[in-house]
Amino acid sequence: MTHAAVAKYRGAQRRGTRDMRIGIIGAGQIGGTLTRRLTALGHDVRISNSRTPDTLANLEAETGAKAVLNTEAAEGADLVIVSIPQKNVVDLPADILAGAADGAPVIETNNYYPQQRDGLIAAIEGGQAESEWVQEHLGVPVFKAFNGIWWKHLLEKGLPEGSSGRIAIPVAGDDALQKQVVFDLINQLGFDPVDAGTVEDSWRQQPGTPVYGKNLDREATLKALAQATPERTDEWRAVAQ
Repeated sequence: MTHAAVAKYRGAQRRGTRDMRIGIIGAGQIGGTLTRRLTALGHDVRISNSRTPDTLANLEAETGAKAVLNTEAAEGADLVIVSIPQKNVVDLPADILAGAADGAPVIETNNYYPQQRDGLIAAIEGGQAESEWVQEHLGVPVFKAFNGIWWKHLLEKGLPEGSSGRIAIPVAGDDALQKQVVFDLINQLGFDPVDAGTVEDSWRQQPGTPVYGKNLDREATLKALAQATPERTDEWRAVAQ
């Protein structure tokens, strides 16, 4: 995202408008929840799953989001969210994000659950950060966010900025300007964004780390990120084959 585009976006936010076009690929618990929250904030949301748009008719009717094919979700988007099972990333079309606006931030909410869902992914088992692996397959830079919060808390526990007990959401990613756009979106949703470093650092918020699955405030989130170690615990490793 260019400096001019960020300035335009931030100016719109200061005026109180919420008119970003957001494409969401994946309509599961996190993708569906973000569809509900973001449309309520006034954003123009296009939502997709791995099937056909008619399978999202109820969510479309409930929220006013437009249900589309997954190859259409990113068209003209100012921001894209990819929220699908980790193992399914490799099945996405190679050009699925090609239609997004120039420099649109891409958020990925995924987690690697080898025993529970995804099976063995050798590169991640070998130490590659989950978001680095996703980034390689998508072919664009990504930001890791929303991966450690329960969907119901994402739906119900947002609080106004400055509120006591506001839940913090860590964000890992490389581009400072795009990261600010992600921060602003998280703030709109009622959570405190916390800079978790680069995509290479995103292992600090993966499953099994001190921050994962915890409703921590900003200070506690920073401490938990600092305490994380890169070794995967047994629960989050693939069963030996």
